[in-house]
Amino acid sequence: MTEIIERPKPSIALARDTAKRFFRHENAVLALVLVALIGGMGVITKGLTISRANMMNVLLQSSIKGVAALGQAFVIISAGIDISIGGIGLVCSILGATLMTQTPHLNIVGHPVSIYIAIPLMLLTGIGWGVINGASVSRIAMPPLIVTLAMWEITKGVAFQISGGQSFGRLPENLAFLGSGTIVGIPVPVIIFIAVAVTTYFVLNHTALGRSVYATGGNPVSAWLSGINVKNIQFIVYLISGFLAGVAGVIVTARVMSASMRTLTGLEIDSIAAVSVGGVSLAGGKGSIIGVVLGILIISVVDNGLSILGASPAIQGIVKGVIIFTAIAIDCIRRRRG
Repeated sequence: MTEIIERPKPSIALARDTAKRFFRHENAVLALVLVALIGGMGVITKGLTISRANMMNVLLQSSIKGVAALGQAFVIISAGIDISIGGIGLVCSILGATLMTQTPHLNIVGHPVSIYIAIPLMLLTGIGWGVINGASVSRIAMPPLIVTLAMWEITKGVAFQISGGQSFGRLPENLAFLGSGTIVGIPVPVIIFIAVAVTTYFVLNHTALGRSVYATGGNPVSAWLSGINVKNIQFIVYLISGFLAGVAGVIVTARVMSASMRTLTGLEIDSIAAVSVGGVSLAGGKGSIIGVVLGILIISVVDNGLSILGASPAIQGIVKGVIIFTAIAIDCIRRRRG
């Protein structure tokens, strides 16, 4: 007797194949976690977190943190780390505000400077601090953690020296466009974030520099033997990180139209959290920009939800610490098994 084998219907087979391909993707789990968090927070807060206004606020928060986190991704993929991002962004913000403020006794040059001069100076300042970090790590062979931790303290001290601990307001009205303006209904900070994300994705995945960054993080000795100038790559990633910290400083200054010593507080932790949650290995050599973007959104959704729920700063810090700890533990287990 001939056995009749019932073949799966084409539509079922296609759906099954599509599901398998989705779950095999390295960022599939992150995408599901993000969707689950948005839905869960929406239920817990009775819809407050999923309102249009709040979702837009999450995107704006993600933009500021995200630009800096993308710079952090370059550094961590190359097997480094940058603790100084928050301090660099703070110095850039304070410097720009002291140049642009219309309050005479607070302006360091005595009169308001045009945003077309102040903003380039802010970005150059970020690059300058990045150059110091990069030169210390690549040329002097100092440990990245120690270098950037020291630079974090130095930049905070410089910012306090410039500001005297004061807040700066009365900034030029045309600066607000970079923080609150829209283009075809999309907030400018979100557009900047998307542009930076697309650019970093292209650089890391489709250029020789990107391949060299991954190779340097994966195995610097093998990278050097294959002809990659490892020292130059280490220098460049810190320069990129410093520049993007400066961009974050510009965005947040334009967003709140002021600057103070509290500006960008915790940015270094948020950037490391986003990168580690996004699947970038802290040992270097692995990770994707898409994962980092998802990590940024996850961190922002958690922060926003906890704030709406009225969680204290202590609870928010504990949750963020647990997230970082879990992400690093998963990375370590994965590397041991691999």
